[in-house]
Amino acid sequence: MGMLLALALMPLLSRALHVGEVRLLAAQHNVTSILVFGDSSVDPGNNNILPTAMKSNYPPYGKNFFDGRPTGRFSDGRLATDFIAEAIGYTKIVPAFLDPNLKPKDLLHGVSFASAASGYDDLTANLSDVLSVSKQLEYFMHYLIHMRNFVGEKKTTDIVRYAVFVLSMGTNDFLQNYYLESIRSKQFNVEKYQDYLVSCMSRDIKLMHRLGATRLVVVGVPPLGCMPLVKTIMGKTGCVESYNKVAFSFNSKIQAKLSTLKAKLRMTIAFVDAYAIIDHAVNNHALYDIEETSKGCCGTGTVEYGDSCKGLSTCTDPTKYVFWDAVHPTQKMYKIIANEALKSLVVELLR
Repeated sequence: MGMLLALALMPLLSRALHVGEVRLLAAQHNVTSILVFGDSSVDPGNNNILPTAMKSNYPPYGKNFFDGRPTGRFSDGRLATDFIAEAIGYTKIVPAFLDPNLKPKDLLHGVSFASAASGYDDLTANLSDVLSVSKQLEYFMHYLIHMRNFVGEKKTTDIVRYAVFVLSMGTNDFLQNYYLESIRSKQFNVEKYQDYLVSCMSRDIKLMHRLGATRLVVVGVPPLGCMPLVKTIMGKTGCVESYNKVAFSFNSKIQAKLSTLKAKLRMTIAFVDAYAIIDHAVNNHALYDIEETSKGCCGTGTVEYGDSCKGLSTCTDPTKYVFWDAVHPTQKMYKIIANEALKSLVVELLR
């Protein structure tokens, strides 16, 4: 980035981005839509119609969504991708591609193909009967067909070229697949498994690029050891450092690979450091007006998520919590992540 541009951006990046600034920049750079791939961090309800136990389309999920209804988002309200879409200026939510009520016009400004419990490793998705990245990309090809039928070949190509693609996953590869199941841990030590996941990610990004993607935001994994569920299982009151080290190391490998891909594919690629964002909130919670960092808002907050959270009572004020259930962040935390993602995107788009 040029020195003058860097100086111009400093005041913008040192505080929360103003929606008007984001919309202006998005318009100047022809941002058309947001196309999302990943796991429960970005699934707005695709799993609702899949034959899987990994769902959240029941209360208390959605408690703080627009009309207080559960949508299949693993949070009390919106996800980071919803806030990004709102900041760009087209829509307040990113809909699920598999939503049976979706109309062709709803596809114009973005859609999510993400599936809770998925991962970079196809085996991770298969363990829970959810959509692997390969399957999500297959659905993206269906999306392209729908779009061509709706707006024609040229407009579809332009929409995809100027879309922001989001890729957010990795947590389930470690927690569900590597540590809980024994297949991958018998095949790989943890460092080699990280390398394997990075190679899977690279393959997926190359396919996205071949299908027209030019702008990509990759979200790193959060501090796995700070999740209430992990702390409960490991019998710790503080964050489990061994798990956090794995997450930190994996994010470093992701960033190294993204640098290579950026140069090779000539793509605009931004990395969102979810680890640093959540770690900062956990360790400096007063700055965010957060009071509870060690447990989730649902039930006891120590083990419940998904089905085991169904119908349970919750804390009074989720805005005082980092975690909504024992795994997933609150809407407030997702908004904080979205703001950091937008900062990363602004820097990359303005290069």
